[in-house]
Amino acid sequence: MESVLGLVRHSGNDALLRAVEMSLVSTLAGRPLHIHAEGLRGTGKTTIMRRVRKALPRIRRIRGCLYNCDPSAPHCPVHRNLSPEEVAALGEERVPMPFLEISHAAKIGTAVGSIDLSRLVSATHPEAALLPGTIPQAHRGILFVDEINRLAETSPELADVLLDVMGTRPGRVQIEETGLPPVELPVLVSVWAASNPDEEPGPLEEIRRQLSDRFDFSIYTDRPSDPEVVEQILAAAEAGEARPPRIADTKAELWRTRLTLHTADLRQVTIPPGIRRQVAALYSQFDLESLRGVEAIQAGIRLSACLDGRREVQPEDLLRVVPMALRHRVDPELLRRVTSYLAE
Repeated sequence: MESVLGLVRHSGNDALLRAVEMSLVSTLAGRPLHIHAEGLRGTGKTTIMRRVRKALPRIRRIRGCLYNCDPSAPHCPVHRNLSPEEVAALGEERVPMPFLEISHAAKIGTAVGSIDLSRLVSATHPEAALLPGTIPQAHRGILFVDEINRLAETSPELADVLLDVMGTRPGRVQIEETGLPPVELPVLVSVWAASNPDEEPGPLEEIRRQLSDRFDFSIYTDRPSDPEVVEQILAAAEAGEARPPRIADTKAELWRTRLTLHTADLRQVTIPPGIRRQVAALYSQFDLESLRGVEAIQAGIRLSACLDGRREVQPEDLLRVVPMALRHRVDPELLRRVTSYLAE
């Protein structure tokens, strides 16, 4: 993965690179996996997440659909009432998985949807119609929010929208405009976010705990401490500028293929009863506040085994996933007790 994205993997970013790959496989499989990267400025959180756009896997959609309707399960206002024959007549296309962003300064209409002004003022056929916002257009893909801790403080309405998007699978958005009936849409989207918890307004879990809990994983990214790693990063940046586009495209295509194969393999991964009991026991034994924590662990250990090419979850998957799933949900001392218990 790192070679495709032109990055150097090290102890400070390893967990985030792993979580990004897990989220992509899970999203392709139809289950959003929300991840939040925290860390100091300059540790590469945003770079890693944004650079994935260079090599996103492809999805099938109804040709030209702004909502990325799956031809086998159309959901948007334009296509959801069509018969299979009508959908087939429209045709389909393969496009890169959506990767869209909203900022902490975004407006509700931009993020959710609004009236399509171009159609409203048409000289030949004026009509009132909806224009989907960033979130509906990210359906079956990734929605990236940088500085999400600032969004939670400055845009509470938008934070409420994200709660609905991330609260269930699928999530939902409701587009409301004067003169038009409200339109509710299911949204399958993995939310990726980044923030600097040491800067104002502070860690997300202290600003909007509900929103923080919606993230399956929270990953702390750190700067490289080894000078040799820094040297590799500098060399990789220089090599990336000189690399022929054809080689980069070939590597990206191979990575897309591998992700698609992992998505098929994920269905075959099983969790032994003993490990499932152990996951369930964490909830009651350590008095965890949210069931979402153990649900994230269960999803994560299957993805971890899948990426390692295994058909059965092993204890090592628990040790890898639990810190990401509980870091933002429990205090550091309780997390230490949980990981010590699992290590024993």
